[in-house]
Amino acid sequence: MAAPGAEGTEADSDGGSEELVLTPAQLIRSLEQAWLNEKFAPELLESKPEIIECVVEQLDHMEANLKRAKRGDLKVSVHRMEIERIRYVLSSYLRCRLGKIEKYFPHVLEKEKSRAEGEPSILSPEEFAFAKEYMANTETYLKNVALKHMPPNLQKVSLLKSVPKPNLDSFVFLRVLERQENILVEPETDEQREYTIDLEEGSQHLIRYRTIAPLVASGAVQLI
Repeated sequence: MAAPGAEGTEADSDGGSEELVLTPAQLIRSLEQAWLNEKFAPELLESKPEIIECVVEQLDHMEANLKRAKRGDLKVSVHRMEIERIRYVLSSYLRCRLGKIEKYFPHVLEKEKSRAEGEPSILSPEEFAFAKEYMANTETYLKNVALKHMPPNLQKVSLLKSVPKPNLDSFVFLRVLERQENILVEPETDEQREYTIDLEEGSQHLIRYRTIAPLVASGAVQLI
């Protein structure tokens, strides 16, 4: 994703793949979509460093424009409020991700470790470093405060087993952005059978997260 600009595509220097260029409004919508998905998804979602980088650049650009604006202009107050709104969404998005990393750190690192080659990372480099440091500090704390005072056969603990996993079977609200057909829904009880549903564009549903997790990742649905 390129820096904010006019809508269109840009070819790279080799004349190969093309890069989508978003307008500022489209960029902010992408940030808000990532924020809402992260806020309501039970698991840590794919990292969006390109969106973060572009939003920070856009905020810097908006701040520079404000410095050149005339004092007392009503537009300055409106643009200042918009900058603060964007900063709130950005900081909330990052805090939400850090909260999930702290809550599920062994599982996040294990998922990152087992990630197939070419598969998108769920952690940015900074988040990966934070998760590793958080796990090392947790292990050190447990060892110094509790484990070293216990019998030798009880001085080892598996954080993967001790820390709860994200509940992928929790239910979420969603809005369909792109029509989907034949979505397999798992039964709620032993008496029920699997069945398929179609998700119409613009419709809203309450459904088990595990069922629509791939659609959240692809951007076909929006958590609300």
